[in-house]
Amino acid sequence: MKNAEIAAAFDLVADILEFQDANPFRVRAYRNASRTITDLAEPLEKIAADPSRKLTQIAGIGAELAVKIQTMVATGSFPMLVELQAQVPQSVLAILRIPGLGPKKAAALHKELGIKTLEELKAACQECRVRSIKGFGEKTEAAILAGLDFAASPEVARMYWAEADVFAQALLEHMRGCKGITQMELAGSYRRGRETIGDLDLLVESDHVQEVMDHFGAFESVISVLGRGETKMSVQLANALQVDLRIVPAKSYGAALVYFTGSKAHNVVLRGMAKDRGLKINEYGVFNMAAAAAPAKNQKNTKATDKPKKKPTVDKDADEADEGVYIAGRTEKDVYATLDLPWIPPELREDRWEFAWAAENKLPKLIELADMQGDLHMHTDSTDGKATLEEMVEAAQALGLKYIAITDHSPRVTVANGMNADRLLRQWEQIDKLNEKRKGITVLKGVEVDILERGGLDLDDNCLSQADWVVASVHFGQNQPRDQITNRIVDALANPNVCAIAHPTGRIINRRKPYDVDLEAVYDAVLKNKKILELNSNPARLDLDDIHCAACRERGIPIVISTDAHSVQGLGVMRYGILQARRAGLTKQNVANTRPWKEVKKLLGRK
Repeated sequence: MKNAEIAAAFDLVADILEFQDANPFRVRAYRNASRTITDLAEPLEKIAADPSRKLTQIAGIGAELAVKIQTMVATGSFPMLVELQAQVPQSVLAILRIPGLGPKKAAALHKELGIKTLEELKAACQECRVRSIKGFGEKTEAAILAGLDFAASPEVARMYWAEADVFAQALLEHMRGCKGITQMELAGSYRRGRETIGDLDLLVESDHVQEVMDHFGAFESVISVLGRGETKMSVQLANALQVDLRIVPAKSYGAALVYFTGSKAHNVVLRGMAKDRGLKINEYGVFNMAAAAAPAKNQKNTKATDKPKKKPTVDKDADEADEGVYIAGRTEKDVYATLDLPWIPPELREDRWEFAWAAENKLPKLIELADMQGDLHMHTDSTDGKATLEEMVEAAQALGLKYIAITDHSPRVTVANGMNADRLLRQWEQIDKLNEKRKGITVLKGVEVDILERGGLDLDDNCLSQADWVVASVHFGQNQPRDQITNRIVDALANPNVCAIAHPTGRIINRRKPYDVDLEAVYDAVLKNKKILELNSNPARLDLDDIHCAACRERGIPIVISTDAHSVQGLGVMRYGILQARRAGLTKQNVANTRPWKEVKKLLGRK
């Protein structure tokens, strides 16, 4: 039982309890426990199995929660969760996916109108019945209608890449114990680095099919086998994630990896290019169709009574016999070479710009985690972080970073204990003293300042001018009209103290749509004022997304990839931002904090 599974279970308990209008302190206990477990670097399984240690030694985990964790580790669930799920149908919980609705309002809809599904809720809104509930009005009804399509979207049911990665890495570690495997790779949207994952596709090269399948089925998180064929097998994991296994021979491994990595659009282009050359590409290999059609030299005339020869096949699992002559398929590089293309990184395979780059031999060297020199967005326990200033600095230096910016919240974010000017200046004094003592890393005096609903910033210029790094963000008024939100951001970019805009569209993947902002106007303001836009690496944000990052790349707008870390463990999310940047085709030259701090200042027009 992985930490992510236990955290998700506690989050579900909190959702159901809040839906049932349970004691808010009880709800908060499960929410806090989920956050604690999410940030925990050490597996709970390991702690629970050690008789010398107690789960209650973890901050926020009391005796009752410790028992539930022990039960989950042993059985995969616990009685309270099973009981709660029986009390509230899954279809009702789907209502919680509507942006801004929340468990209490979802409960009111269920109790007052008997609504159990998204379809029933849509009908109630269209019939103007929702506005009759106390606390609901015409605007709320309209907002619910506007959010229904988002809640019903298949994307909402998908898992964050970061969550899927926990199970993906555990699965790969398990499969490495199978001696019958020659090589393997996870394919599909996971390999392409999409921000959400529907399922996992595991491709294996092996001549020991049954041994591999048996080992696959013995993976600890498997709760059911959905199907098992000659070379294919599907299972469901404890977190409802489906994993599909495909076993292929060596001659087809590269072709199968191209095929099952996708995307569908990328593969359609490849097949079209192959057809134009008299070739055929599928998961079994690349085949020369023209060679198969041409008569062999000295071939004898075939009589009408002669029996037709059996069609050649790539392997016994191919459904379908190919009439072509096999020419490639062992490696992906071989497959692309048959079309005179270089190997294309999986993150680029979306039929956007990769083929134009490949045709001109201009595929970029995509950014890597090792390229990063700094992290310019993080929080300490002075606001809503969980670690001290010194702990965050020490952890960042251990990761090899050369500089970081401490960017605790400004006063407007009261829920995060936002800092006023006096508190902030005292923190900056601490940073100055820390820089005098610690060598090898520079700690920048920073702040995440709110862009206020009425416009302007949450701290005055006298305070902000003393900072090394100011990142401005929108946390409130996200439902304002397009022009109003855009003007707020554009005005903030004109402030000489602001360096960058954090999470510029405000989206929370699967939970909150981006606010309505004119990004073209924002891009123009960034260029005019020599500013930077953030790619926030939090896996629930990844904001800017890959398309918008690519737009910045084309306009010459520098991106800063930041963690927005609220704990020591949170510094590790940088790799998710890197993955998103790679999907956008970004190189280290496109990202500001791959440079030394002195060069970042030059990008901002500062000495």
